[in-house]
Amino acid sequence: MAGVATAAPAGPSARGAVASSTEALSSVKATGTGASQAAGADVVKAARAAATAHAKDTGIGAKETLVVKDSLVDPEGKRHVRFERAYRGVPVVGGDLVVHLDAKNGYVGTTKAVRHQVSVPSIAPKLTERQAAAKAAESAKGEAGRTELVVDATAGKAVLAYRVTVTGGHAAEKGALRAVTVDATSGEVIATTPLTDAFISPKLKAALRAKGRTATPRTGATRTPKAPGTKPAAGFPAQADGTGASIFDGSLKLTTTQTAQDSFTLKDPSRGDAETRDAGGKELEKFADGKALTNSTNRWGNGTASDPVSAAVDAQYGITSTFDYYKSVFGRNGITNDGKGPGALVHFGDKVGNAFWSPDCGCMLYGDGDGETFKQPLVALDVTGHELSHGVIGATANFQPTRVDAAGNQFGEAGSLNESLADIFGSGMEFKTNNPENPPNYLLGEKLGLDQQFLRRLDKPSLDKLEGTVDYWDKGSYDREVHAGSGVSSHAFYLLAEGSGKKTIGKVSYDSPTSDGSTVTGIGREKAEQIFYRALTRYMVSTTDFHQARTATLQAAADIYGSGGTEYKTVDKAWAAVNVTEANTPSAKH
Repeated sequence: MAGVATAAPAGPSARGAVASSTEALSSVKATGTGASQAAGADVVKAARAAATAHAKDTGIGAKETLVVKDSLVDPEGKRHVRFERAYRGVPVVGGDLVVHLDAKNGYVGTTKAVRHQVSVPSIAPKLTERQAAAKAAESAKGEAGRTELVVDATAGKAVLAYRVTVTGGHAAEKGALRAVTVDATSGEVIATTPLTDAFISPKLKAALRAKGRTATPRTGATRTPKAPGTKPAAGFPAQADGTGASIFDGSLKLTTTQTAQDSFTLKDPSRGDAETRDAGGKELEKFADGKALTNSTNRWGNGTASDPVSAAVDAQYGITSTFDYYKSVFGRNGITNDGKGPGALVHFGDKVGNAFWSPDCGCMLYGDGDGETFKQPLVALDVTGHELSHGVIGATANFQPTRVDAAGNQFGEAGSLNESLADIFGSGMEFKTNNPENPPNYLLGEKLGLDQQFLRRLDKPSLDKLEGTVDYWDKGSYDREVHAGSGVSSHAFYLLAEGSGKKTIGKVSYDSPTSDGSTVTGIGREKAEQIFYRALTRYMVSTTDFHQARTATLQAAADIYGSGGTEYKTVDKAWAAVNVTEANTPSAKH
């Protein structure tokens, strides 16, 4: 492959710290077609050498160094090393790239976020950190936190800048973090980008409030959990079998940690110590600051929000189910592939009607509802699957919006792919979990109690009238709000998996159209998931747009199933059916 070199501008890149080379190389990465081998130091060394030797293709300059973010070896033998850059020791925002090698470490190509050269006249800022923090806080009307000198490469040229983390502000969701980028020479605010991914967008909240709508959640059956069978432990801590009564998912079996003869903690040692804690109505920044949930019976919740532990049961079930999904389907061992289970903080903040993935916390944050539009904790299963998938995306391609408005709404095709793939894998997790109290489907947010019976859906995205989601690509996608724009790739995925036309899956009726009137015959959800996951983790970067996503999924299909087979041809048909074709690919601008 010659490389899926992307060209569209994007907002600031890496959220959170870049994984060290040691971390990236110590974990075994995989695809559902068989476990990958950990990419050893020789692979990374070969990728670095290739990046320098093919500088015209990779865009790496003499003053740049490459920091490993991720590395994978496919079952078929190809190797992929994802790098972020530093220019004269200063981290580069938006300069991410993936170097592809063959089975003998020979250079195959590069996928990169920007085409322009990364270079600035000087790395000596004219503003101090304190001055930049003050400008960022004033711009975002919040409180400045961590400030870092960076080279911002996202706007068509490289600029020396400060990247400031800001919390609060009258327009911000409670608990939300933003990165404000300030030109280190002029003091101009270049960009503001959300660092936390919220399930309910500012646009949707405004639409619901304008219509006076109140969500009435569809909860599961209310049951008191049965007493689990107790086993004498040889020593503590020990793995234990508990039960829980959830708000949305019925009566559940939970794996917990027994810390004494009559003491249990809501932590799952079999899934990387995945744990749910109580934020106690505070906007905590660290998971460790949450209160550990313990009891003496190993029975949790009563199935309603009247017991604050019930929301924790849903959250724990959601984070462990998502852990299981990524591990069993793709061989991915945790959100960042380091073996660690996700964390969750329930009862986050005061009257927070949302749920977030927070990369700074490395955990899920669940509000209890705002008391107006959303009156229950947002702990539904597919909400968790969607949000934790944002964590996986952040650890891989890390898609960034092209712009963010004053209300916090995000725009652009890379941001739309972020929302779409979170929907795709969130739905996939629901299918894999297959809970009869929460039957799997291609709908997102169907338990939230919205009048249209779902928030988004993959078969015909335009049925989502609240967000104005679209079915097909057009030039408006360049600057469309990301939830509205997500329908393009979500629809392509559904067509690849299930095909066009009418069908009933489970108890849900679907009728998926095509932009060109064509008939698409699906290849099955399992194969479609493998193709989209392979594309995400190998061939997509922070600025990937829909046409580049098409190329990435075609390459992924060729890797797994061959370029002459039904799978490859159906990928092409599915994208054409949403009006994304080779013929209408926009010309590169950067």
